[in-house]
Amino acid sequence: MAGTSSSIVAGLTAAAVGAIGLLAYQASATVPAGPGKAPASASPLAKVPRDRRNPLALPAMSGSGERVVYAMDDDRVWLVSDHNRVLRTFGVRPGSVDPLPGAYVVTSRSNAVTGTDGTPIEHVVRFTSVDGVTIGFSAAVDQNAAQVPDPMVRTGGIRETRADGEAMWMFATIGVPVIVMR
Repeated sequence: MAGTSSSIVAGLTAAAVGAIGLLAYQASATVPAGPGKAPASASPLAKVPRDRRNPLALPAMSGSGERVVYAMDDDRVWLVSDHNRVLRTFGVRPGSVDPLPGAYVVTSRSNAVTGTDGTPIEHVVRFTSVDGVTIGFSAAVDQNAAQVPDPMVRTGGIRETRADGEAMWMFATIGVPVIVMR
């Protein structure tokens, strides 16, 4: 009887270890490569055709489910619900460094900091970095300040109005997907 109990325990232990290994593998396949990196499954998105009758329409092939969609060529962002409904869309002013097209997730947030260009900013939502330059959405605290970018300063801040920045802040929490397209 003692030998049978040992065999059962050994079998259950082996099954549990195998199940944990499988779950660990599946989990690692869905984790982003790390801050500043696109997930391994992210493939560059080619420029997709826009709806010429409705230029504010969500771009085709931008994914599904809850996400932030950023179209670099249009300088436009869409906040999309988990039911694929556009909750808000707005124009943005990008920094001098663009992210690569692909799929990311929000990796960090700051309520208020100073941008790399020296501008006080708020509602900072970061999702990647390029060559050491952090890329994220933010709003300048003083919307009336002269905001002529210094061509000598490499910035990754994608600037939005304060109202749009607050909407982004409420929507884009840590882990929310960010889809970047041309």
